[in-house]
Amino acid sequence: MSTVVLLHYAAPPVIGGVERTIAYHARYLAAAGYRVQVVAGRGGLQAPGVQFQAVPWADSRHPRVLAVQQALAQGRVPPDFEALRRDLRAALQPFWDAAPVVVAHNVVTLHKNLALTAALHDLVTATPTRRLIAWCHDFAWADALYRPALHPGYPWDLLRTAWPRTRYVAVSEPRAQMLARLLGLPRAAIAVVPPGVDPAAFYKLEPVTRDLVARLNLWEAEPLLLLPARITRRKNIGLALRVVAALREDWPAAALVVTGPPGPHNPANRAYLEELLRLRADLGLTQAVHFLYQHGPQGEPWHVPEAVVADLYRLADALLFPSRREGFGIPVLEAGLARLPAFVADIPELRAAGGPDVAARFAPDADPAAVAATIRRVLSADPLYRQRRRVVRAFRWARIVQHQVLPLLQEVSS
Repeated sequence: MSTVVLLHYAAPPVIGGVERTIAYHARYLAAAGYRVQVVAGRGGLQAPGVQFQAVPWADSRHPRVLAVQQALAQGRVPPDFEALRRDLRAALQPFWDAAPVVVAHNVVTLHKNLALTAALHDLVTATPTRRLIAWCHDFAWADALYRPALHPGYPWDLLRTAWPRTRYVAVSEPRAQMLARLLGLPRAAIAVVPPGVDPAAFYKLEPVTRDLVARLNLWEAEPLLLLPARITRRKNIGLALRVVAALREDWPAAALVVTGPPGPHNPANRAYLEELLRLRADLGLTQAVHFLYQHGPQGEPWHVPEAVVADLYRLADALLFPSRREGFGIPVLEAGLARLPAFVADIPELRAAGGPDVAARFAPDADPAAVAATIRRVLSADPLYRQRRRVVRAFRWARIVQHQVLPLLQEVSS
């Protein structure tokens, strides 16, 4: 098991964008098998596989640090700067020696604790191999707010000098370009790794929903269609399967979730489920259409709780409701609450339930390709759908760590 150190002035539960990034990096790196040590002056991050290590002088607000910083802001290097630098270098040395990679957030480009910056620079210059990732959120020398506290020479110039054996990371493309100019580096020498979001936490998903989403890979569905109905012939679920098959010709990640079990009052509904399963296989949709009845704990038949159905409304991109007959059509109302575009059969009950504002209506015997084309047209023109898919596709913490952070760690430690 490899060790990685995440270094900053503070760590969660201290609140801030950098601290939030550290928390998610730490949790997902630990889940990926790393031994994670979070080293900071303040905080106390608690997470499985993560150790918090306090180095009080790393804090930007420690009294000793503040006294040094006050003198530095006036252009003087006080006598205690060297002593603080030595003490910090000694405190960091064991972590530096134990970890193939140290990730320092903001310490290399921000002036909040210049003795810490200098101590880290000492460790880098004394090491023959590249082991530092400088994760740069903010740049003191490029910020007019901070410039009055900066002065030519050492130690201030450490913040605008490219360090040896250091892999630089910026959190956005504009920031990468700014950092390249500041350090005199080629833009290609700087990686861009953005912060992210945790949709499961944002939506407050039930634990069972989180497990279901992971098992069925629902975050990758694009779009994810929801059909909240029992499995009976009048629900016309076969049309929904054929619509998904047509939709996947252009959108190969399209998926459908059917929430209900076979209807309880007609034995023929079991046969209808088997018929749908055969149709699903014939259409090549085994990994794209999910009957949740089949996905209970230990593979037992599952009657999906209402809380999970509510979660699925939050996760889905659209309601697909092709019923031939309904008493009313409550899912159309629920889609309205969830702000989901609703694609519904054109029958009197659903016209009454949906009013004039559903996304589209279609005949229960409509051509599946025509319904799929309508879904593509409506969603493609919806900026909220496009933005949501962009966020889920590119800015989930799990994907960022897997596809961007882990390769950087492997690059630096190799």
